[in-house]
Amino acid sequence: MNELVEAPKKNNGWVRTVVDYGAAIAFGAAYFITKDFQKATWVLVAASAAALAIGFAVERRLALLPLFFGGMALIFGTLGLIFHSDVFVKIKVTVINLALAAFLFGGVIAKRQPLKLIMGEALHLPDAAWRTLTLRYGGYFGVVALLNEIVRNTQGTDTWVKFRLGLLPLALVFVATQVPFMMKHMAKGDEPAAAEPPDAGF
Repeated sequence: MNELVEAPKKNNGWVRTVVDYGAAIAFGAAYFITKDFQKATWVLVAASAAALAIGFAVERRLALLPLFFGGMALIFGTLGLIFHSDVFVKIKVTVINLALAAFLFGGVIAKRQPLKLIMGEALHLPDAAWRTLTLRYGGYFGVVALLNEIVRNTQGTDTWVKFRLGLLPLALVFVATQVPFMMKHMAKGDEPAAAEPPDAGF
């Protein structure tokens, strides 16, 4: 378990970028080039599988969250292709973010530190700080799920794809707002940049 959640080696940072964001960017590019959601979904499925394969080949392991996100992208993308519907890919963002929010809030209620389980090797904080950070991340995921449902049900596909791609920089902005809190509470010698953006992946 520890091997699945430990922080990646710093010299393989490009691998984590490919695994985390490659499929989403490939999907968006394919959609706006072809204007065909089905073709873009094929690209999504292929890119998700390739990203996981690259991550495993280079790091010789699959980190917990990339594995989860990549696996869900493959499942929902495949369902979209089978049923020729864009609903599966669109609703996946809601399902994943709600699941993450429930996992984090549920952990706090149970007096656990679920975020520490995921990020503990990359960041060392006292329990009270982990609880606060967990609530903030849980709130972020909940808001993203709500926004996705609003956009998915009120806007066209072009707007939804732009919104989905916009979640990538939004995740970076969210983490940037948490850096001062992390710096204030982290152990000496830790680097706040080790914390990863909370993008729920395609």
